[in-house]
Amino acid sequence: MFFIYKILINFVFFFSPIIIVFRIFKGKEDTSRFKEKIGFFSKKRNKGELIWFHGASVGEIQSIIPLVERFEKNKKIKQILITSNTLSSSLIIKNLKLKKTIHQFFPIDCNFISQKFLDYWKPSKAFFIDSEIWPITINNLHKRNTPIFLLNGRITNKSFNRWKVFSSFARSIFSKFNLCLSSNNETRKYLKKLGAQNIKIIGNLKFSQSENEKASLNIDLMNFINSRKTWCASSTHYNEEQFCGNAHIKLKKKFKNLLTIIIPRHINRINSIKTELNNLNLKVHLDEPKKKINPNTDIYLVNSYGKTKLFYKACKNIFLGGSLIKHGGQNPLEATRYGCKVIHGPNVSNFREIYKFLNRKNLSRKITNQDQLINYVNKYFNSKNNSKKIIRDLHLMGMDILDKTYKEINK
Repeated sequence: MFFIYKILINFVFFFSPIIIVFRIFKGKEDTSRFKEKIGFFSKKRNKGELIWFHGASVGEIQSIIPLVERFEKNKKIKQILITSNTLSSSLIIKNLKLKKTIHQFFPIDCNFISQKFLDYWKPSKAFFIDSEIWPITINNLHKRNTPIFLLNGRITNKSFNRWKVFSSFARSIFSKFNLCLSSNNETRKYLKKLGAQNIKIIGNLKFSQSENEKASLNIDLMNFINSRKTWCASSTHYNEEQFCGNAHIKLKKKFKNLLTIIIPRHINRINSIKTELNNLNLKVHLDEPKKKINPNTDIYLVNSYGKTKLFYKACKNIFLGGSLIKHGGQNPLEATRYGCKVIHGPNVSNFREIYKFLNRKNLSRKITNQDQLINYVNKYFNSKNNSKKIIRDLHLMGMDILDKTYKEINK
């Protein structure tokens, strides 16, 4: 199977120019940095020890930022490399004030590019986040005796069944991890069946929080939000913006000064979202700090990355997208850490255990239709928010998980 995988990934490399051009056209690639994916690196490797973290996209990268901040304080480590696959995740790193940390796009997992990548960066430790398993790179790291870690490991039933078809191949890959830190009990069970040896469960790293989140929205925008009955639809996907726009129309019959903030998951869709909402006769304002906000604005549409947390600080009633469609949901912990109550659709398989925990704490509610969304937004507008207690409890839990993770790695 390993031989077949090599052939398939070489086909991907062969057609990569076409794939990259298509992604540039769709606004999903950095036009100046896409060459990093085929082994041409834009940053310099410093002398001394370098550790490497790899995560697929925004959620995975954000989950390890608190851990990266810990390693930034370690004087033995001279440089920290973070790789990811998406443009949006690279912009998250760009906005952080990290001194030792650099970002590169993850190279295609074919052998000669993988070898070139490892020859250049020479990581002393490699951390793969969540469910990022790249067989050739893992195999090459193992040959070099580089310790390999799986952080916040997540194997769903669907992905386990796919791996199980090629059980001997899976065992040859998962057995190469020196340590697997599982994010939940289901994953621990699946990792063991797939051949991982050293598996521990400490808790989900997504409960932890960065130490450097001190920014806030500008004062004019804050005053505007505070002057209105405000709720936020965050990480929305196709069709979910229209769903929320229609909910706004119905809610406005009761709350005349209603403001709905929409933060789409992918900002390359901004123009089409604005058109959809305008077609509902809604007045839309794009997030441009220097532009005066029309007092009749219905929808405040956020068109840049890295501001989601700032809006969570200002608005405590959140609908979290990617959950009405068959996507698996988005991480709700970022919102609840700021004292928000979360409303979500039925499709949250990616964060099932987290949502169960939040539901027990009365911090999240599932909806299946628009009337339920309207009812919960209405209910939250009229209820007292105990955000200080929520923030304190989740902070303590996150710190405990972060401390244990850092200690376990350093063993």
